[in-house]
Amino acid sequence: MINSSIWELETFYRKRDVIIIGAGFTGLWTAISIKEKYPERSVLILERNSIPLGASTRNAGFACFGSLTEIIADQEKMGWNKTLELVKMRFEGLQKIQTYFKSSEINFELSGGYEILNNDHPLQKLDEVNENLTCITGIPNTYSLQQNKIQEFGLGKSNFLIENPCEGSLHSGKLLHKLLEKCYELKVEFLFGTEVTNVDENADVILVQLSDELSIQAHQIIYCTNAFSSKFLENEEIIPARGQILLTEPIENLKLKGTFHCDEGFYYFRNLADRILLGGGRNQDFKTEETTDFQTTEFLQIHLENFLREVILPNQEFRIALRWSGIMAMGSEKTPIVKQLSERQFCAVRLSGMGVALAPKIGEIVADMIK
Repeated sequence: MINSSIWELETFYRKRDVIIIGAGFTGLWTAISIKEKYPERSVLILERNSIPLGASTRNAGFACFGSLTEIIADQEKMGWNKTLELVKMRFEGLQKIQTYFKSSEINFELSGGYEILNNDHPLQKLDEVNENLTCITGIPNTYSLQQNKIQEFGLGKSNFLIENPCEGSLHSGKLLHKLLEKCYELKVEFLFGTEVTNVDENADVILVQLSDELSIQAHQIIYCTNAFSSKFLENEEIIPARGQILLTEPIENLKLKGTFHCDEGFYYFRNLADRILLGGGRNQDFKTEETTDFQTTEFLQIHLENFLREVILPNQEFRIALRWSGIMAMGSEKTPIVKQLSERQFCAVRLSGMGVALAPKIGEIVADMIK
């Protein structure tokens, strides 16, 4: 171990007002919200990887707040009050992204969201869902049946198609870049490639241990580690959930436009520069996919290819260009865990695969909590 110099100890490793662990969407939006509310406070983000990892840079780039069957399933499990609170937070989060950054900067496209249905049971609740969501989206029919577009998009094995005009897509990497730029503008500091080994709290200070010999003091600490939180938050229900993804080579005359969901959001796909980006299917092997391992599996990749062949590109040739995975955090409910853990410790985790939309608003909530 190389000993630290006085210059390092008095700059990079000096005491901060707030330390945030995790430089994904939640950590960055939280830092921005804190600096906008308390400009004089010093904020340091610690990230163990060389770039933000987890779900933020490894997702499908959806700007969505929930498909029809997701809303129905959430309402049946949590009730309308909790479901609408969550949908409202996601909807407002997407709006906030658009107020902070130009669409061209993050490839934001309000191209519409669609959901494939193969039975008519969800349609029986269509009016009830639309009535409840009007106060959030401001339109009478957030979800509508669009049967003519099944053929227009060239879809197979699709009995019904539901459209949501409020959803779209973006470039997750570019959004991360713009958030980092905003953080630097607000004088948020970073230490990448820096893993936290332990956190000790006493009456006066938090001690964030980076190694046996090196630590940083802080007045407050915020865990924004999502699926990688078990080390710090042993008492919280946080179940890692791997989302596997594949991307095709460019496809000539691709008809597909917009973002698509199927089976309560367990499958998701979109047109990305005339390539199909397809992810999901973890409901085929829940136990194996409850992991923080970034490897893809042959079983699920073959399953996704079959879905691609049967539903998205029937009777069309395709080649796979890339395969990857991201790690989300789930629980028995989809509500995020945003709370004060002790006098000086806070957390904002378990975003249930909706970090793009939720993080902008969660950052505001945390900024209000730390006082």
